[in-house]
Amino acid sequence: MREILEQAGAPVTVGEAASAAEGLALARKQSWDTVVLDITMPGRSGLELLKELKSERPNVPVLVLSVHPAEQYAVRVLRAGASGYLTKESAPEELLTAIRHIVRGGRYISPSVGETLADDLGRPAEQLPHHGLSDREFEIMRLLASGRRVSEIAEQLHLSVKTVSTYRARVLLKLNLRTTAEIMRYAIKHDLGD
Repeated sequence: MREILEQAGAPVTVGEAASAAEGLALARKQSWDTVVLDITMPGRSGLELLKELKSERPNVPVLVLSVHPAEQYAVRVLRAGASGYLTKESAPEELLTAIRHIVRGGRYISPSVGETLADDLGRPAEQLPHHGLSDREFEIMRLLASGRRVSEIAEQLHLSVKTVSTYRARVLLKLNLRTTAEIMRYAIKHDLGD
């Protein structure tokens, strides 16, 4: 991404962070024109970081750039205060356009995200059970659905096994399911997998 921004020809100062904690510390140290944020980060999720950034720096636009398909996270990140959402596969072509647009105060969504939002608005008022999951519960549900064990999720997210087990229990309760296999079937049925 740094190369894409530098090749655009405009003078740009880029800060990089490897975790949510580093990203928040960097955002607190300097005044940034925009933040480009990933959803999947070690420790706290990008969604949690987004909410904290918007709380502390409400005027800084945030572009979420993720490997996750738009239908899985776009609505969540836009509701959490992001100014735009791009999938990493579309990033090289759209990254500069998106950043320029949100820095000028606009919102940026790709056509696929627009379709997702239109589909979301067209749904009946009753929501599917996974819409009631917190951001962390949703993230853990997706990881469980992808076949990861609780211990692997704990290591990936830098959480304790007990914490992940608690989230798993909440997911099962909220989705009215009993096993991880049922979580997998639910995710497949609702196209929530990777």
